[in-house]
Amino acid sequence: MLLAVDPAGLGGAVLRAAPGPAREGWLAGLRAALPTGTPWRRLPLGIPDSRLLGGLDLAGTLAAGRPVLERGVLAEADGGMVIAPMAERLEANTAAKLAAVLDAGHVAVQRDGLDLMLPARVALIALDEGLTEEETLPPALAERLAFRLEPETVPLGAAPQIAVARARLDQVAVPDALLAALCGAAMQFGIASLRAPLFALRAARAAAALAGHEAVTEADAALAVRLVYGPRATRLPESDPDQAEPPPSPEENPQDSDQPEPQPGPQELQEMLLEATRAALPAGLLAALGAGARDAARQAGAQGREGQRRMSALRGRPIGTRAGALRAGARLSLVETLRAAAPWQGIRRRERGDRPGPLVLVKQDDVRLLRFQQHTETTAIFAVDASGSAALARLAEAKGAVELLLADCYVRRDRVAVVAFRGRAAELLLPPTNSLLRAKRSLAGLPGGGATPLAAGIDAAMALAEEARRRGRTPLLVLLTDGRANIARDGTAGRPRAEADALAAAAPCRAAGIATLLVDTAPRPQPFAKQLAEAMGARYLALPSVDSQKLSAAVATTREVA
Repeated sequence: MLLAVDPAGLGGAVLRAAPGPAREGWLAGLRAALPTGTPWRRLPLGIPDSRLLGGLDLAGTLAAGRPVLERGVLAEADGGMVIAPMAERLEANTAAKLAAVLDAGHVAVQRDGLDLMLPARVALIALDEGLTEEETLPPALAERLAFRLEPETVPLGAAPQIAVARARLDQVAVPDALLAALCGAAMQFGIASLRAPLFALRAARAAAALAGHEAVTEADAALAVRLVYGPRATRLPESDPDQAEPPPSPEENPQDSDQPEPQPGPQELQEMLLEATRAALPAGLLAALGAGARDAARQAGAQGREGQRRMSALRGRPIGTRAGALRAGARLSLVETLRAAAPWQGIRRRERGDRPGPLVLVKQDDVRLLRFQQHTETTAIFAVDASGSAALARLAEAKGAVELLLADCYVRRDRVAVVAFRGRAAELLLPPTNSLLRAKRSLAGLPGGGATPLAAGIDAAMALAEEARRRGRTPLLVLLTDGRANIARDGTAGRPRAEADALAAAAPCRAAGIATLLVDTAPRPQPFAKQLAEAMGARYLALPSVDSQKLSAAVATTREVA
């Protein structure tokens, strides 16, 4: 009901629910509460920019011989609601354009000779249908929507009450103390975005208008912060020590009933808002807030789960067009080429005069080529130091981590390879594979012990990484070693020469920009291991007693950062 009172001001809501009667009932209740004739548009998944934002109407332009504008979905929904099904799968560029329109309240059309601004004050209902917590709306778009909800039964027939509240909204006053209290409460809950206090203020005004209040009351503000701050909280507020009540001033007379009741100050209001939000926090939030950093890293690594995205001129998912010359291998976008040529047909026909020619005159500058986006597989390469007395522990860790990664390979689209180095050479134990059974068989009888040919291990891992890149995959290198190199590249023994060769072998890894994790498995962190990690451009992790779970988590973090 608050959203129906001030839809554009509140931005909209994230409605997390699978398709079904509950969700459709919620949407029906919202639509029934809006004024008759309010625009209501659904946003198809994968909608092109020309339909989302508007642009040139190709058929109308060719028929009329002059530019004819086509209104996009957002401009058509001006003053109403836009529904985005499967919002968790929105492309990043589409989410960015939606966020820009929510901020500006208009659509800027600057293409094909047009330079217009069309009003588009809309509210967005993002239907989050993700099956897991990892499938979420793009954060930049979710930040611009006031509410994050799950569908509940909505009473129908509230349109008259909503209409009265909408008419009263502009006259609702806001106490000055409330502004400072809203900002202070947001800081206490670890909410860094400045949009959250603004949304809370708008929600409080809408609640006051809905309740028939002339000014925002404490109850209106409490309702607003529960709805806006509760889902955004990243920490629980610190409990201040109890403070003694200040003594009444001499001027105050407790028996004087003619004095108006004092209004709460910003601090009192903030404490009240904190308590209201605490009461709205769902059960188990303490554990969720404790894992906030992990959740942020997981969202940042969504690209890593699906493989690295890269641009392609030939195949993949279409993501738009670009101007360019039509050379061998490029794919022409016929519709966009005609769209670019259409506004100039009148001028070109006059330039041609009476000479015969084609119906549509297309020049080189009009050519538009298709752009594609591909998802590449990730190949995680484990280079394992199998030398010395701690070899058995290190190999057990590598085996456990490989099996954990492979168990999730169908989701991540990863391949895993293992290189072991000991004695005087490195050996490829497991070529890149996504077969868990093959990995277990290859790792089962891995021997250990002997000297440490660290340079040979890095060279072998780099060869695998370069081969993965040539095959269109994204390499990820994980080096497990205690840093005690003692065999040089030529097979001779000696620590100084071996360390120099290891640093020389590490330089190409940094130059190639390969995401690398160096796990120092020595009982005490080794200075040379840190030096080697810096030379490789690797993330350094000292884990003298690591289990497969910790190693797998470290590899996942390195992948996400990459």
